[in-house]
Amino acid sequence: MAVSRAHSVALLGIDGAIVEIEADISSGLPATVLVGLPDAALGEAQHRVRAAAMNSGCPLTRQRLTINLSPAGLPKHGTAFDLGIALAAFAADRVVDPASVERLAHLGELGLDGRLRPISGILPAVLAASRAGFDTVMVPAGNAAEAALVPGVRVVGVASLREAAVWHGAELELIDVEPIMPAAPRVVEDADADLCEVIGNDDAIEAMLAAAAGGHHMFLLGPPGAGKTMLAARLPGILPELDTDAALEVNSVRSLAGEPVTGRLPTRPPFEAPHHTATPAALVGGGSRIIRPGAAARASHGVLFLDEAAEFSAVALDALRQPLESGRITIHRANAVASFPAKFQLLLAANPCPCGQHGAPDADCDCAPYARRRYLARLSGPLLDRVDIQLRVSRVTAAQLTAASGNARLTSAEARERVSAARAAARERLAGTPWRTNSEVPGSWLRDTRHRLPAAVTAPLDRALERGAISMRGFDRVLRVAWSIADLAGSSSPTAEHLGRALYFRKALSS
Repeated sequence: MAVSRAHSVALLGIDGAIVEIEADISSGLPATVLVGLPDAALGEAQHRVRAAAMNSGCPLTRQRLTINLSPAGLPKHGTAFDLGIALAAFAADRVVDPASVERLAHLGELGLDGRLRPISGILPAVLAASRAGFDTVMVPAGNAAEAALVPGVRVVGVASLREAAVWHGAELELIDVEPIMPAAPRVVEDADADLCEVIGNDDAIEAMLAAAAGGHHMFLLGPPGAGKTMLAARLPGILPELDTDAALEVNSVRSLAGEPVTGRLPTRPPFEAPHHTATPAALVGGGSRIIRPGAAARASHGVLFLDEAAEFSAVALDALRQPLESGRITIHRANAVASFPAKFQLLLAANPCPCGQHGAPDADCDCAPYARRRYLARLSGPLLDRVDIQLRVSRVTAAQLTAASGNARLTSAEARERVSAARAAARERLAGTPWRTNSEVPGSWLRDTRHRLPAAVTAPLDRALERGAISMRGFDRVLRVAWSIADLAGSSSPTAEHLGRALYFRKALSS
């Protein structure tokens, strides 16, 4: 008999590759042979497929069946190939139309009763199939809503292997079965706390607006009760809505992580706040068999908040240095290299010392000077050098509370409008370049003769560089923040006041 083919998708990180599933029926001892570098879960597919086919009323051939997953050198893992393997075998036995099977991409895990179970990673897999030229995909009924988020792709949701065979032309009576649905997504109430609830800390609010407008990383240092966590929780609420491409990427990572994805494309930026005991693998991703995304990848296009940053292990914190520069996480293993997006805003918060009271006017610090230095030294210089805004926050006093009680405060909706307008101005200025926010612009572009600020404007910054108060990387980062402050103010270019404010946000900890 001729070789029949079906297609599926192998995921490596967030990227997917088309896998051609070849089925051949030949004479010889009855057996099912699966080749093509499958992992343990995929190697067991032959048993799942045979039992599912028998219980669906269309048993596999009793002759020798060879299944090849091509390209053979590509690592393949998981159970998403079950449906493609079963249909390729049916096509080789002419139970279904081989041309119909070959035309689609198939994804889904089979239960022994023949029903199709939802799988993780369906969204990036369908995206990969679409980019490879497939306009129709067949998925479990429980994944149909998630797969339909990909524009321009026809999604065929089937509840069982028998239904899939009938769709491809098998002469079988269709039997309705109850589809297996995924777990309902968790309901998050009051996801975006309002900025107007923050009283005092005007510098911190201004710095947060600049960080949101330019996509800058931020570090807040202050005693317990100063409002660091309160401020951090409100940063996602002032970020603009995600565009379609960013939303698809965010939800692809969620799908890979096993989180339920609904049939509606969420457009709010994600917010990840891992505990300080998180390992490097928990932050950036990892795994020996299946490489899963970490908190940094799940926070892409949103905020990664590290509360009590000085309590994180130095190895875990330094693992973020490369993603902060490249916007990408690449994880190498002996047989594979997986890549995940990492375009997140890093927001660090820490106490100034182990007891947390250093510098607080209303409390005494009992920590020795060397203990304070050792505590903050856990945040390495190279990591902090990549953080554009570094600000000290203080507890709100009774006088500040009384003074602010009758004043109108900026709401998250109003702040989001200002941030969206600032980002629109930056996009217009950066049109024709690969960058969209000020934090992405390289220093060479900022210091180019066409975009260089006048010497009278940059004089304070030049003096700080000459004194060694900032590094060359810090010089460029101050310029980026200055452009963000100017965009918020509606100015065509930064003034000396904007640059001075950006320099203050950079050097406030040492002042």
